[in-house]
Amino acid sequence: MNNKTNESILNILTKAGLLTESQVRDINSKEKIYRNKIYKSRETKGSSIPQGMKRQSDVSIIDIIEAMKLSTPDGGLHLSEDLIMRSIAEHFNYPFEKIDPVRLDSEIVTNIISKPYAIKHQLIPVRLSGSRLTIATSNPFEREGIDSIRQSNEYEIEIVISPMTDIMKIITEFYGFQHSISSAKNELSSAIDLGNLEQYVKLKSITELAANDQHIINAVEYLLHYAYAQRASDIHIEPKREQCLVRFRIDGVLHVIHKMPKAIFPALASRVKTLARMDIAEKRRPQDGRIKTVQNGKEIELRVSTLPVAFGEKIVMRIFDPGILMQDIEGLGFSETELSKFNSFIAAPYGLILVTGPTGSGKTTTLYSALKTLSTTDVNVTTIEDPVEMVYEDFNQISIQPQLGTTFASSLRTILRQDPDIIMVGEIRDYETAENAIQAALTGHLVLSTLHTNDAASTVTRLIDLGIKPFLINSVLTGVIAQRLVRRVCHHCAETFPLSEDECRMLDIAHEDASTVSIGAGCTQCRGTGYLGRTGIFEVMGISDTMKKAIEQNSTPDNIRQIALQDKMRTLRQGAIDKLLQGVTTVDELVRVTGVL
Repeated sequence: MNNKTNESILNILTKAGLLTESQVRDINSKEKIYRNKIYKSRETKGSSIPQGMKRQSDVSIIDIIEAMKLSTPDGGLHLSEDLIMRSIAEHFNYPFEKIDPVRLDSEIVTNIISKPYAIKHQLIPVRLSGSRLTIATSNPFEREGIDSIRQSNEYEIEIVISPMTDIMKIITEFYGFQHSISSAKNELSSAIDLGNLEQYVKLKSITELAANDQHIINAVEYLLHYAYAQRASDIHIEPKREQCLVRFRIDGVLHVIHKMPKAIFPALASRVKTLARMDIAEKRRPQDGRIKTVQNGKEIELRVSTLPVAFGEKIVMRIFDPGILMQDIEGLGFSETELSKFNSFIAAPYGLILVTGPTGSGKTTTLYSALKTLSTTDVNVTTIEDPVEMVYEDFNQISIQPQLGTTFASSLRTILRQDPDIIMVGEIRDYETAENAIQAALTGHLVLSTLHTNDAASTVTRLIDLGIKPFLINSVLTGVIAQRLVRRVCHHCAETFPLSEDECRMLDIAHEDASTVSIGAGCTQCRGTGYLGRTGIFEVMGISDTMKKAIEQNSTPDNIRQIALQDKMRTLRQGAIDKLLQGVTTVDELVRVTGVL
């Protein structure tokens, strides 16, 4: 943006009441100082800054206003890039759009205009519906770029205004990834597809594709950076008959991100397997590996799993962010009473604490967060996992390897000779592991583990089914936590509304208590889903004397549940209803996680 454009922006903001005359004078007097400061900051960050924002001349007046941390004259709003661009959009009578990268079609973004053209004119195509092409620009003062597209294509152009930072990041990520994929496709298109089971009989030979191909290296790196930026918890790379799908799981929901040519999949899979230290020649058996990377100064681990499927090997990369996996216990979603109970469990000098729930219910986060709280220099914390979810140097972590005879049970027997204080067993799957865990708890150790049951009350029955005697359960079981994850209502677009009388009746709540129920209307921050992030709901079951008597009598889960409710345990459903009434989640999430109304 040139000086004339900068002056126009300041005039627009002044007329809109977002800047005062004195603030404009202050901006003009300090412009050179802040421009130099921002440029040096971008120079330090290097490759993490999108192309088109790296030169000193690329520092805009909007960047300077943001860096000065100015607020509106009434002091109510921070003058962010989004707020400034909204004001510019209103001035030109264009819609403002915060672009959601997950919802963009990479082919539309990259095929209509070239990357240099997009950078030069600060614009990208975002949608094509019939003959109507929607273009997002951050520089409506310059019409040459849009006019050229209108003249060279038979499109009816619709303009929307978006922040330059968003546009430049999308240009970097989408064009970079697409260029890598296209180049790899050109080089690898003649390769024979051994992955498709439908073609086995036609194949006679195969040439191993190079895993160090530079285009493939770039494509994988773009993919990882993009996943981190979108808060993805999992990356799924799935070979199909004619193409390869890339999907991200964000807040528990899968989104299709890219559709790639099938020809490049073997090389892409080889690159991922190389990074994860897997055997790239082995394609007929499942494999597990891990990758450690750094993003914004913090280490992030990826657990990689490959599985042979009909059209090749499906690859899933689970992303473990230490900030999410190891939280303060207070941030997990416990109510005050539940948190007090849970803290009393982990404060015990010995005993067995079990966390139950299905895959993806947050059990590992609860266990790691508890261990982080308990881990001090005067205790020996040892974990046995399959595999180690995230390497954390304060713990002594063991990854089981059944092929070498290192199982949960054998590792438990061995580490008891290592003078542990606290032991975490990744999962109790069989009688031998359960027996060793109980023996460890009986001999003065605090043991934490997981078990696959639907609720807290079923845990006792499950242990008995594994062959554990009721009197042993009574001797060591300190407490059981059952949990699920519910999606949070997006606070950027949350709207409050009352529940109907029928809904209140079905949920068994008073109608007057339902005034704080919220729902997300859908915005760019939550990708139109109405949800942003997740939180836990819990059943925290202590072992009272009454319950011990019931366990001795081999009572049914229903009987144990009734006793737990008498001891003031709140069910998963009640926990979800509490979150609903607090405006944290919705009726749909309550039903999805805890069952029909």
